[in-house]
Amino acid sequence: MQSPLALKGFYRRNLPHIVRADRPLFVTFTTRNRWILPPGARTIALRHALHDHMTKIYMRVAIVMPDHVHLIFTLLHDQNDVPYSLAEVMKGIKGVSARRINQLTGRRGTLWLDEAFDHVVRNSESSQAKLEYVCDNPVRAGLVKSADEYPWLWRIWIEGRADADMQ
Repeated sequence: MQSPLALKGFYRRNLPHIVRADRPLFVTFTTRNRWILPPGARTIALRHALHDHMTKIYMRVAIVMPDHVHLIFTLLHDQNDVPYSLAEVMKGIKGVSARRINQLTGRRGTLWLDEAFDHVVRNSESSQAKLEYVCDNPVRAGLVKSADEYPWLWRIWIEGRADADMQ
């Protein structure tokens, strides 16, 4: 009999990760030792978080704070109708951004902590509340007075619309 831990939609590093491709995922990952990302590094991290939007993920919101990143996205399916894995998506975001940020800053070694906090946004939870939490993060941190002022925030309903209008 197969272990329940081997079920599709589940993987484990140090923490268990339960994934449903049909539900939005709320993901947070942090810099090692809470290292503060300089502005150029935040721009790189945001660009790489959005790289697979509309190919492997449908990004709803992404924000790069000084020492952590929040994302809310849904996994998309490949040409065989198999959902992309959270592990694959996160490796792409964290791996490439870490390399580029280390090149920019002259750093070496690990940038992001291995583990990310992630959970499925359930029907009983308010998706809108999660989106507002992410968007209001720089305001709560005292970095800006309004989320609209924060340059490392991307929202599908604002910046995503502007991106579509430019094409």
